[in-house]
Amino acid sequence: MDPTAPHDEAPPPIVFVHGMRVSGTMWHPVIEHIGNRHPTAAPDLPGHGARRGEPFTMAGAVRAVDGAIDALGGRALVVGLSLGGYVSIATAASHPDRVLGVVAMGCTSLPRGLFGAAFRGAGRAAAACPEAANRLSAFGFRRTLPRPTAEAMISGGLASEVIPGVVDAVADMNPLASLAAYPGPVWLVNGGRDHFRRHERLFLRACRDGRLAVRPGCGHVTSLSDTAAVARTVLDAAAVVRAGVDRVPTPEGAADRARALEAGR
Repeated sequence: MDPTAPHDEAPPPIVFVHGMRVSGTMWHPVIEHIGNRHPTAAPDLPGHGARRGEPFTMAGAVRAVDGAIDALGGRALVVGLSLGGYVSIATAASHPDRVLGVVAMGCTSLPRGLFGAAFRGAGRAAAACPEAANRLSAFGFRRTLPRPTAEAMISGGLASEVIPGVVDAVADMNPLASLAAYPGPVWLVNGGRDHFRRHERLFLRACRDGRLAVRPGCGHVTSLSDTAAVARTVLDAAAVVRAGVDRVPTPEGAADRARALEAGR
């Protein structure tokens, strides 16, 4: 395949990547809104949904997304929220020729220092009493989200026991290096009240072809409340991808660039 040739006219497939402890069903309202305009998939990551009980690793999560891309023809726009955003970034760095673009929502924070310690502590507490944590999560989703969205978050099952493994995997990755290594378009999308937006400018500077959008009034999960708005964001990104051209990845120096960005934050 000629890496400089324009995309064909077929709409690009879209792979949706879910957040921590939920499953691919969380994306069903958005997928329903998109309808038949694009081929779509929403795989379960290791330890989640139909794969509950499996250990979570970032490498395993990337394989799950790559498998979904393969099932849709070998190339796709990848969209993720929270954990799904970090996994989407990691997948783009690992398979730049297969990821046409990334929409990374609610994942522009480096979980280190005091924030990382609090994140790990919350994960250990949830894993200590996972069924109680699952009930609390379900209550929170139903309290803060429209009913169809809340039920989509819950219907694939909740898996709070996987949280410590997820936290460790995210803490061990270097999303800045991954973004610096990926030559394609990246959309960083955050709610204005999202606690995971604290390093968004650092993440944006790491992107070779990045843009940042902040949705006023939205939090981490409540960014999904307006299904139509989320779908529009994804469809706009898909339109850019469809009209664009591929770029040949040139990872040389990407890790050095990411380290320099992080040192300067």
